[in-house]
Amino acid sequence: MDNPTTDVAVRMDDRIRLVSAVLAATDFPEKSQQRKRHGTHAHARGTSKHVAPYANHQAVLYTQALLDKGAPVEALFTLVMQCSWPGLEVKKIPRWAPPGWNKHLLDFYEQVDLAQWWEAEHNVWESALKQSNRVFAQVSFKEFLKPFVGDVRKDLVFVPNLSYPTDQEIGIRNGNELLSIVYPPLAWGDSPPWPFDEESMLTHSYRAALTQFGRILLYSYLHAHADQLAEVSKTTLPVSDQFKALHPTWEDQFATLFVAAAVAMYLEDYVNEAEAKAYVLMEKKARGMTILPGTVSVLRRYLQEVGNRYEDLLDFLPVFPKQLRVAKKIVSL
Repeated sequence: MDNPTTDVAVRMDDRIRLVSAVLAATDFPEKSQQRKRHGTHAHARGTSKHVAPYANHQAVLYTQALLDKGAPVEALFTLVMQCSWPGLEVKKIPRWAPPGWNKHLLDFYEQVDLAQWWEAEHNVWESALKQSNRVFAQVSFKEFLKPFVGDVRKDLVFVPNLSYPTDQEIGIRNGNELLSIVYPPLAWGDSPPWPFDEESMLTHSYRAALTQFGRILLYSYLHAHADQLAEVSKTTLPVSDQFKALHPTWEDQFATLFVAAAVAMYLEDYVNEAEAKAYVLMEKKARGMTILPGTVSVLRRYLQEVGNRYEDLLDFLPVFPKQLRVAKKIVSL
């Protein structure tokens, strides 16, 4: 349901739920728990039980093979969203995907009787949609991102996901849309996750959505100016060796810094200062983002000077590394 006071639509898509159900039959859930123990939604656990007898279905075996080769789940969701529904027709299967993967997905959908399973679970999905609509009743992501990436002409869509992945949000393009597929807010330990609209957890959905939308839009902006970026990236960023190991390229380093700072700035400007401070503290503790306060300071300065000293973000990028070095020393970490 689109809301006239927001620029983010909320909806559910059966193609996304289908890939989530196939993932439930692979070792993906187990691997996720091995990375970090976390509580999952009852629907995710129920889906795993529902699809368990079909672990040797060709759709599952093909998907498992892709995962074993290191294929990102973003690629799976992107491909299925290029298929029609309910027929799952697609113009062309990419070379990295198994031949007929879409047809095997359709057969899995029918054999497992996912339509019946989703109907039985209708209430929990309807609740997730209502919760998400309340969360995104008033957001201004496009207005906020415009000084950085220009006019946002893509439609922004938030997709609540009660199945898999259960601890990882997914951002994908689909035609004129950007989709952020997001799990419910995690609770402590093995406790079940919170509702999307839990008052103390609203930052979860804002962070996940803005991170994915901002990341896709920024990469698109940078790729459109690849020649200028090649010159800019010759100046290294003042980040730790650990950060460089996780994000080897200049582009990836800048994008990671940018989206984290963008979330902090949005929370401060559109939610409240306390939420912004809590987010920055969590990023520093959980991800070692000690450079985040300095990044926020530098991007705040850019916002003050864009349109005057700087024409746009591309005009600002050559001085970003130097200003970030200075900010690291000045801003209290």
